[in-house]
Amino acid sequence: MRPLQKNLCIVAMSLAVVSSGHAASLVEPILHIKPDAGGTGRIALTLDACGGRTDNRILSALVENRIPATIFVTGIWLKRNPAAVEIMRAHPDLFELENHGGHHIPAVDTPQKIYGIRSAGSPQAVLAEVESGAAALAGTGEPAPKWFRGATAEYSPSAIAMIRKRGFKIAGFSINGDGGSLLGARETTRRIEAAKDGDVIIAHINQPTHAAGEGVVQGLLALKQKGLTFVRLDDADGFGNNGTTD
Repeated sequence: MRPLQKNLCIVAMSLAVVSSGHAASLVEPILHIKPDAGGTGRIALTLDACGGRTDNRILSALVENRIPATIFVTGIWLKRNPAAVEIMRAHPDLFELENHGGHHIPAVDTPQKIYGIRSAGSPQAVLAEVESGAAALAGTGEPAPKWFRGATAEYSPSAIAMIRKRGFKIAGFSINGDGGSLLGARETTRRIEAAKDGDVIIAHINQPTHAAGEGVVQGLLALKQKGLTFVRLDDADGFGNNGTTD
């Protein structure tokens, strides 16, 4: 688990089960989109922009190949990456920006650490993380976000209920493409190109020095070559478990 503690953009789904006692009390939601009946299949690509910089390998590939994506941005990333934000805003048909929190703090309302990241720790702090992320997006002139994804993609059930009451759907996923951007290019490619109709992929667009970014590009191009269609979450009927969308 040690390497994960060094990466603030970790996603838990592909990792080993945590040995500490808190794991059973947390929820890691799954999300699918409505299948493409009679078509070649469709997939929702979601990319987390937690902090750090922009992986322009991925951003350029999305623009050049006309691949839509839902980008979950933190307030931290928005401040550091104005050029990337402008590129995304210049292609509103491709990019939908959604809420990843103000400071990349797990939406867990009890004090604990999830993969080395300290949780919000209280109901008030969970709501502050959600609302500050929404405010950061509003400050860029973006439409009000409809979706939220918390840091680590793990939640306490009570936090899910609070976030839903604020009007946000919570974005789980069905395929963890890059293991928190810690996987190699080959494994990342393999995971992403295995996606099928109705899947929601999660990967990261904020780690330009990681090998996983090249795998994200290659996996997406392989899916496009197969004829699958990419859609943004806002353009699809998403259904998640644990009360995250209904």
